[in-house]
This record gives sequence, C-alpha cells and structure tokens, in this order.
Amino acid sequence: MKRLLIYIFTVLCACFISKSNGKQGFGPGEQEWGFVKVRPYANMFWWLYYTTADVESYYDKPLIIWLQGGPGGSSTAYGNFEELGPLDVDLNPRNYTWVKNYNVLFIDNPVGTGFSNVEDETAFATTNAEIASDLLECVRGFYEKLPKFKPVPTYITTESYGGKMGAEFALVWDRAQKAGTIESNLKGVALGDAWISPIDSVLTWGPYLLSTGMVDTEGFKNIDAKAKEAKDRVETGMWTEATNYFGFTQVVILHETYNVDFYNILTKITYPSYHLPLENQYMRANTIYRHFIQFESQSLESLMNGPVKEALGLNVSHGTQSSEVFSYLEGDFMKPVINIVEQLLNETDLNVIVLNGQLDLIVDTPGTLLWVEKLKWKNADNWKNSLRKPLVSEEIIEGYFKTYDNFAMYWVNRAGHMVPKDNPVAMEVILQDLTNNADNTQVNKSKN
Repeated sequence: MKRLLIYIFTVLCACFISKSNGKQGFGPGEQEWGFVKVRPYANMFWWLYYTTADVESYYDKPLIIWLQGGPGGSSTAYGNFEELGPLDVDLNPRNYTWVKNYNVLFIDNPVGTGFSNVEDETAFATTNAEIASDLLECVRGFYEKLPKFKPVPTYITTESYGGKMGAEFALVWDRAQKAGTIESNLKGVALGDAWISPIDSVLTWGPYLLSTGMVDTEGFKNIDAKAKEAKDRVETGMWTEATNYFGFTQVVILHETYNVDFYNILTKITYPSYHLPLENQYMRANTIYRHFIQFESQSLESLMNGPVKEALGLNVSHGTQSSEVFSYLEGDFMKPVINIVEQLLNETDLNVIVLNGQLDLIVDTPGTLLWVEKLKWKNADNWKNSLRKPLVSEEIIEGYFKTYDNFAMYWVNRAGHMVPKDNPVAMEVILQDLTNNADNTQVNKSKN
C-alpha cells in the first residue's frame, strides 16, 4: 500500500511539472520507452528518462546510456531502481539520481535480459561482437523515434560485464559515426568495475583477500591454486572450461571466507547465509554464477512485473529469459577485450574513463590496474608517468585519479562493485569529467 501511494503521488507531481516532451511513464518526470527489433526474433527494450534539470530544452543536457552487467542483469531494473534512477526500489525519491543533470537511457542488454526478449532461442547473442552490433541497431531505432537526440553529446556508462559489452559497442558506434552510417554525437565511454580482462581479476582475488585480511596464507594458497587452473584454460583457449574454473575459484573463496560478498567485501554477512562445501566446487559455472549476477531481488522483480509493466503498457514479462543469457555467452565470458580498449584509445577521440571501487572483489582494483597498465596505446607512457591526484569533494578524499589526453582512471574510495550506489558523490565528479567535452571542444592534452 505504501509503495502504491508513493507511486500515485509521484505520478500526480509529474503531471504538474511535465514539459510535454515525452510521456508519463512510471514515477516522476517525462519518459519514453520502446522496443527495437535488432535482428530477426530479437527485440531490445530501452527506457529514457528526460532530465529534470532546469533547462530551456532537454537537449541542452547530454544523453547518458547505462549498460548493466551480468550478462543478464537488467539496466531498467537494477541500474534504474538500485543505483541511479529517480526512484529507489521502495519508490522513494533518490537525491543523487543522474536524471537531475542528464537525460538517462537504460537499455536491457543483451537480448533476453529484462524486458528485452527473443522469440526463438537461436536469437540469443553468443559473442561480444554480436552484442555490440545489437546495441548499435538499438540506438538506430532510438534515434528513429527521437531524432532530436542525434546532435546531443552522448556517453556510454557501464558496470561490470556491461563494460566488456560497452567498450566494443563504443568502438563500432564510433566507426559507424565516422562512416556516416549513423547520425549521432557519441563523445565518450566510462568502464565501471569492468570485466575487460577476466583472468587478471581471477588471479588477483587471492592476493586481494590476503591483503585485506579476509583469508589466511593457507586460504590464499587454495584460492590461488584454483585461479591458476582457470589461467591454464585461458592460455590454451578452452574458454568454456575457463568459465567453469572461474566458478570453481569462487566456490573456494566462499568456503575460505565464509561467504564474503563479491560485490563489497565489507558487507555484513549472516552466518551461514551461503556456504558451499568444497566437495561441491565442481558445480557448473552457470550454477555458481547465479549467486553473483545482479539478478533482481524478489521485491524488485515484483515491481517490474507489476506496477512498472502496467504503467508502461508492456505485454512481455520482465526477467523470464535473463538466466539464459549467461548460458549462451559461457564460451565468450572469459575472453578479454583489452585490444578493444586499445583501439578506442588509438583510433578514436572518445573520452575513455576506467573506474573501480576499492571494496569490489569480483572485479578488484588490483586486477583492473594490471590490464590498464598493459594497454598499448600512443600515450601509454605519458599516462603512466602522470601524477595521481586525490579526488576531493568538500575536503573529503573520495578517491584518486590519473589522466592524460582522453584517458583517465579513477580509484574510488568507500565503494564496491556498484560505485554509483556506494559513492554517488565521487560518481558525480566522474560524470562531470566524462562529459567535459559536451560543448564539442577539445579535451585538454594534459590535466596535470
């Protein structure tokens, strides 16, 4: 009843403040949403929130696209209600929502995720390249419906596996933009706690847990041994097996830490909330994975398949295919896309930002730093030799950053995997830095 009353209140408020540019969807502010058939039998869902900033035109503010992780996590659900949308999962107004300063476009991706769906199982995506192509088609469809956004400076923001998908999406979009096959104004991409080099993450889990006191030396040895088995599969191109050993390593970690939260190592855990004995370590990776993917809670799923589905007038259910998405990408899951990030830096003028929460385990900062420092690009040495500076807000150090030309990395304090949720103050500064070329001016060559 409380949730319903809050929803009715926000709808009434939105009716009075509406700028009559979009539609009344779910919650405050004007919105648009729709499906794009990106391939035969494959339908991708998008949901736009127009900014609530005090501007003469919505198009005076940048457009930010959000891609959730997983693969199989819903942007329109988890990213929206758990992290950065105008309402939280209890339908209370979020005081740090991105919609206050930007137009925000949530895309349920890959197909089969959230409200996105496939009409035949052959339409599930099986590679990152296919996902990037689907996303580009989704954006084409979005522009067909809302062509006034074509000249608006646009930025892709991502989290976790969304970073792997978003990096290649940015590259193919930039190429299409240069070729003139799409009229748009893509300006940058932010890779948040991104699954860019999976094996670097897996290999640093043990050292990270040892350094934070989450395991002892024997525990570290057990974790490290299993991680090296995953590395062996990666080096021999046994990609599905590598994905399974990713899962096996997680089971050892759960055993040694008594269920550490992979998304934030400081989360309070009820004992024993989930404790697999080591004899179960050879369960298939997609079985283990379901304990870590950002699948929606029961209350969030009820929200999406109840009031949200009704308000948006949708005839498909949310999340019914999400669990299958990972299975179809199992052979692609552990493949790195470091080369894609290198191409972004060498072939495009896009702002490229990497950010990582210090308390994240699944994509830990040591692993991220490893692949970042391996990048082969024109200004790699200049970036490495740049001064790392504190990220300060109201005299509080929210993290650190290092930047040169169009590339920056941010170390975010007091944040786990979900940086927008855990440290919204730092995230706000990062977004400002990402969009600093929104007026189409050139990025400074150095910010030292």
